[in-house]
Amino acid sequence: MFSDRRIALKLPNILIICSDEHAREFSGCYGHPVAHTPTLDRLSQTGTTFNRAYTPSPICVPARACLATGLQVHETRCWSSAEPYSGHPESWMHRMRDLGYTVLSFGKLHFRSSQDDNGFTEEILPMHATNNGLGWPQGLLRNPLPPFVETYELAHQTGPGESDYTQYDREIASTACQWIEKSSSQTTNKPWILFVSFVSPHYPLTAPSEFYEIYDGYKPDTGLVSASCDTIDHPVLKQIRQFWDYDDYFDDARRVEAQRCYFGLVSFLDENIRRVLESVEIAGSLNDTITLYTSDHGEMLGHLGFWTKSVMFEKSAGIPLIACGPGFDRVRCETPVSLTDIAATVEHASGIESTISEPFRSQALQVVSRQHNRNRVILSQYHDGGTPESFFMIRYRQWKYVYYAGGYRPQLFNLDEDPMELNDLGTEDRFQTTTQQLHRKLLQILDPDDVARQCEIDQQARIDELGGREAVLAMSSFNHTPVH
Repeated sequence: MFSDRRIALKLPNILIICSDEHAREFSGCYGHPVAHTPTLDRLSQTGTTFNRAYTPSPICVPARACLATGLQVHETRCWSSAEPYSGHPESWMHRMRDLGYTVLSFGKLHFRSSQDDNGFTEEILPMHATNNGLGWPQGLLRNPLPPFVETYELAHQTGPGESDYTQYDREIASTACQWIEKSSSQTTNKPWILFVSFVSPHYPLTAPSEFYEIYDGYKPDTGLVSASCDTIDHPVLKQIRQFWDYDDYFDDARRVEAQRCYFGLVSFLDENIRRVLESVEIAGSLNDTITLYTSDHGEMLGHLGFWTKSVMFEKSAGIPLIACGPGFDRVRCETPVSLTDIAATVEHASGIESTISEPFRSQALQVVSRQHNRNRVILSQYHDGGTPESFFMIRYRQWKYVYYAGGYRPQLFNLDEDPMELNDLGTEDRFQTTTQQLHRKLLQILDPDDVARQCEIDQQARIDELGGREAVLAMSSFNHTPVH
């Protein structure tokens, strides 16, 4: 519980707004020429905008377990969409609740169940893993990869209108606003932490008409390359592309329509964020509140023939991250950061100082934002459906290095010179020294082959628990988690 000293310190409230599938670059504040995001742009102008933020895994369930715990995927062992967080390891929500904070969630969590103690004081309108917490068991299957016929839905559920997801997001915003406005009338020294988690701009790519119309006359995004190129000649990426064959169901016109709808959903998200921030301001709490905005992972949006996520390209692994309020200056930060850093950020705001020194561990963004350390190494990893092997990415300086287990060749990109990742340098002799240096940095964090083996053991055990491969194949499959 809070001591008198902690109350005297006037600890800030903390508002964490999380979206789903919002790639970093698809916002006005990150320089996108089309995306209409006035709320995020204003937020960026008042606080710290992190230009090199990444997801610890480009898929919902593992990324959200990392956000909750501050740990990496191989530490939570929530490897895939069929292994959701169940309250262990301990989350920052547990720790803050134990300190005396009111810790509430509104909206999507994608944990196993509200029956688990996930650390919140209360979970309001939660969305958890479907199939009674099983999630998507087909993602456990490898070698051979199972069929996934639902990919046709992405192209065929595109256009203006409302969906269960947009209706859900409106309800999340309204309920969060009501709670914030009600809390302003209560006299208490007890600070709050709100995790407000929207589903947009996650597919289905059905955008409410008023936001769809913002992009009337939309032309193909020049930052999206839909044609094949040497970059996707990698054998693992070819298999991923064949499994997630979304692009096969698009023609040129429908591809442009889908992109337009995605941007419509980004603007719809921006409006819901505006509503929440306005409620904080009306409640008179804006100056006493740390506000964070981020997303669990990005969206490829047809780039290189890929849609959704599940790869390590910037549009999939790169996420927006903006922080403002007490402890944050008005700067753009080039230090690489991760969703895992949110745990240390929340704890730092409550007066808990971290003793962790490893750069890949959860670090307080209040501290990181003042260091301007481009040498920090950030890790991401993927062990979910559609791939024959686990793979790992590190970001270091201008480099992105992707290591594939199973003996496949690595990839290397110079993001300063090649931001669209069209030139894979991983097989060029003149970059072998760089590749070896980056692999040594990866080994300082984990042994990727050992982690891949542990993942394989855990996932096979889970398949066995579920009755074996054929039983898993017979289970319900889906293209996106239903609201109810």
